[in-house]
Amino acid sequence: MTEHDAQNSETPKNFFLRKKRWLIAAMVIFFLGITIVAAGLKAGENPRFCANCHIIEPYYQSWKEGPLLAARHSAENVNCTDCHQATIVEKMHEGFAYVTGQYEDPLKERSATREDCLKCHQDDWQQTVTATQYDHRNPHDSHLGEIDCSLCHKMHRTSEVYCAQCHEFDWFKKLGSDWKQSQ
Repeated sequence: MTEHDAQNSETPKNFFLRKKRWLIAAMVIFFLGITIVAAGLKAGENPRFCANCHIIEPYYQSWKEGPLLAARHSAENVNCTDCHQATIVEKMHEGFAYVTGQYEDPLKERSATREDCLKCHQDDWQQTVTATQYDHRNPHDSHLGEIDCSLCHKMHRTSEVYCAQCHEFDWFKKLGSDWKQSQ
C-alpha cells in the first residue's frame, strides 16, 4: 500500500463519524427552517407585520384608524387574517412578488363574497335589512337578488352605492364620510 493510498483510505469509524456530522448538520438546518417558518406564520397574525411591506402600509393605516370599514372592524378586534386567509403557498407567492417587485401598486381590490361577510354578520343580517328600508327601497333587498356585499361596502377604500349606477335616491345624501358622495 502506498502512502497515497493510506491517506485516502478511511476507516469505517471515520466514515460513519463524517456521515453523522452531515446528518446532524442537516437536522439542525431542517429544524431551524421549521422554526423560521413557524415564527413567520405567527408574526403574520399581527397586522403590523403585514405593514412591513410599503404597499400594505396604507391598508394597515385604514384598518388602524379612519372612517373606512376596515377601521370599524379593527375596533371590534377583527384582524387582517380574519378576512384575508391565505395558504402558506399563497403567502410565499405574495412575499416573492413583493421582493421581486412583481405587484400592482395600488394593489388590486379584493372582493369579499356575500358568504364571506355573512360568516360574521349572519345574526344581524335581518336587522340590517329592516334598518335600511328607505322610502320603500332597500339596498339590502335588491331587485338584482343576492349580490356580493363588496359591490357597495369597501374595506380599505371609500364605499359606494352600487344602486347609484342606475338610480338616484334621497337617502344617498345621508350617508357618512366613508361613502362616495357622488357618482
